[in-house]
Amino acid sequence: MAGGAEQQQAHRAGVLKQKNKHHKHGKHRTKGEIERENKGRVSVKTLSKKQKKEQRKQDRRHKASQLRRNKKDTVLTEKRQLGSKDGPPHLVAVITLHAGIDAQNALQLLRSAEMGSVYEGAGGGDSFGLVLPRFKQRLVFIKPNAADLHAVLDLAKVVDTLLFVLDPTEGWDSYGDYCLSCLFAQGLPSHVLVTQGISELSVKKRTEARRALCRVTESRFPEARLFSLDSAPDSALLLRHLASQKQRRLAFRSRRPYLLAQSACFEPGPGPLGTLRVSGYVRGRALDVNRLVHIVGHGDFQMSQIDAPRDPLPMAARGTRGGDMDMQEGDDEVRMLMRADPSRQESLQTEAQLDPMEGEQTWPSESELKEAEEALKQRKVARKVPKGTSDYQASWIMEREGESEGEEEEGESSDEEEEGDDRMEEQEDFMEEIDSQDGDVSEGEEEEEDVEECETLTESGRDDHYDEKIDVQEEREMVERYRQARSDQMFPDEVDTPLDISARVRFQRYRGLKSFRTSPWDPKENLPRDYSRIFQFQNFERTRKRVFTEAEEEGQEGAMVGWYVTVHIKEVPPSVMEHFQRGRPLVLVSLLPHEQRMSVVHMLVRRHPGNTEPIKSKEELVFQCGFRRFRASPIFSQHTSGDKHKLERFLRPNTPIVVSVYAPITFPTAGVLVFKQRANGMQDLVATGSLLKVDPDRVIVKRIVLSGHPFKILRKTAVVRYMFFNREDVLWFKPVELRTKWGRRGHIKEALGTHGHMKCVFDNQLPSQDTILMHLYKRVYPHWTFDPHVPEPASWVKNEAVVNPEEIEME
Repeated sequence: MAGGAEQQQAHRAGVLKQKNKHHKHGKHRTKGEIERENKGRVSVKTLSKKQKKEQRKQDRRHKASQLRRNKKDTVLTEKRQLGSKDGPPHLVAVITLHAGIDAQNALQLLRSAEMGSVYEGAGGGDSFGLVLPRFKQRLVFIKPNAADLHAVLDLAKVVDTLLFVLDPTEGWDSYGDYCLSCLFAQGLPSHVLVTQGISELSVKKRTEARRALCRVTESRFPEARLFSLDSAPDSALLLRHLASQKQRRLAFRSRRPYLLAQSACFEPGPGPLGTLRVSGYVRGRALDVNRLVHIVGHGDFQMSQIDAPRDPLPMAARGTRGGDMDMQEGDDEVRMLMRADPSRQESLQTEAQLDPMEGEQTWPSESELKEAEEALKQRKVARKVPKGTSDYQASWIMEREGESEGEEEEGESSDEEEEGDDRMEEQEDFMEEIDSQDGDVSEGEEEEEDVEECETLTESGRDDHYDEKIDVQEEREMVERYRQARSDQMFPDEVDTPLDISARVRFQRYRGLKSFRTSPWDPKENLPRDYSRIFQFQNFERTRKRVFTEAEEEGQEGAMVGWYVTVHIKEVPPSVMEHFQRGRPLVLVSLLPHEQRMSVVHMLVRRHPGNTEPIKSKEELVFQCGFRRFRASPIFSQHTSGDKHKLERFLRPNTPIVVSVYAPITFPTAGVLVFKQRANGMQDLVATGSLLKVDPDRVIVKRIVLSGHPFKILRKTAVVRYMFFNREDVLWFKPVELRTKWGRRGHIKEALGTHGHMKCVFDNQLPSQDTILMHLYKRVYPHWTFDPHVPEPASWVKNEAVVNPEEIEME
């Protein structure tokens, strides 16, 4: 008993037990610890925010898995829908990349494939449809004119697969390589490489020829498979591959409804315009009749209604195996799907309505008229007038010449100043060309003499007919442009101060900046008149996301993807129908909201390595941006992250350049191709890139550099000459900071004499071989040169007379 009584009991902690602080391990608290400490309490800041349902880790995994599954199902649905009875037929464009290849043999083999029914003319022009019940696929083969670059590019925008026919030995020629460069820059859809003629070689040479051709194609298509098309089994294998091929998604067309015309008819109207009825399969997105439609190469138009005729390529049809079934129009009734609503239909207005009286004074009110009369009575001045003259007549009598002389002089001076500004703006480009050349007239004469001597030497050559194809004036202009480009590359932005005009007048629109990166520049300051004609978004990126989101939500309205419809387009010129009758493709694309309006479009491009000709700013070029094609004279600028971007006078190689033009709004992404048209009508590819943004507030600043030379140097002080040539110019530009090529900084202290000499102070010792520079800046804007009509290019031939810019001597 005593032992049990002496047994100790467990210690119980008291109420006032000491609690020591936890060890500060330096880590953040977990979510569980925070929830246990808060015990359900929620902070005021959390309550004021939008309530978000926080998911646990397992729920987040399930949600991510569902999103992946939905995206996978969407891709599989699009793939299964293409070519099936519920989707549009599989469009295949047959393009030859060599002049010695005839694609008709390949088309004939595909026509004679004993796997389905053939429908002639199913795609308009030189095309045919092929229904394959075995693969449950419908295919339409189209062969454009390979020499017409616009036709090839327009078809590549809408087709599902490009079938390239190669030469068995060379693969492709110079024009084929040129077409591939354009197609890769625009956006290449799914493609297949086919060759003919390998089976005609001996058995020993077939493997060697195939390996040689694969080595040629690896540069452009590293993972592509090469198919032979010499027999019926080869065509069956090719059709099987086309039916099951993975499709490449092009962003610029997947967000917009588009249609390739298979048939079209034109109904003349009361005036020069009429109604164009275009039939084809809807692709991309659902087609809304109230949206605007863009016909590639012709402009923007409105739709009046959409009909649903009989499908010319039915999946359930059965024809004679290997035979031809001519596509005939049945007597089935045409159903009208939808008609345009004038209250919801988008307008064709491209420019903002300019009111010249906006901001002017309106008609005064009665109280203002009374106040003006009272003020007039108080300011009455006694004047001598003929006897019997009323007050109204006296107000029209002219004052004496001496009284109004001062006012007239003021008015004349202001008018002359405005006219001078306009003249300076017009002559600026001309002055820049003069500044970039040598100032001495004698040097120009020596240059002409040298050119003439070169001409006499070439005329005395062996080939007397060589010079017949050379334009001497064009050669001289080209050499001069090469010299200007090299001068701008060696001495960027440097100009000479003119001797015949004052520098403060010549450069009156320029200003100095303490720092190009940090100095402020108001983007709304001194805007040109053309800016009143364009549209601007408050936030372009936010508008782009909203437009794409609304387009996805509205995808269930209108003519669905895969339907064969007839679109009625009103107020169309007859030239569109003539274009289609000549065998060229007719492509329709429905525009997103705001895409018909004009604004300042910026495109990020890079110089194409196959073109070395100097391209100057404000030179007319041909653009292909997405589905649009137009002509414009752009300005070039650097691609930097600051709020100001320096103007580039030439399109420099190996450097990304931003090209700015007035053009219709297009939402990225979209490929950009830049062409330059030769005098003979050919169009050379000079740059490729993509659409950057639409922003009128992007500040493009032109820089000029005035240079001077040290005359006398005393430690940090130097006397500089040849930058200015009169005392007034030195005093005018005195606040602008000076820089040197050796990195010194300074400022003008005072003017010396009357011939432009000035005393300058620098932050360090000035070397005698240094050059003093003054940077001046001015904002520039593109010119309104937008032209939606681009002439058809001539057949492209490689320009063999390529000049190396390094070989052009600087004089």
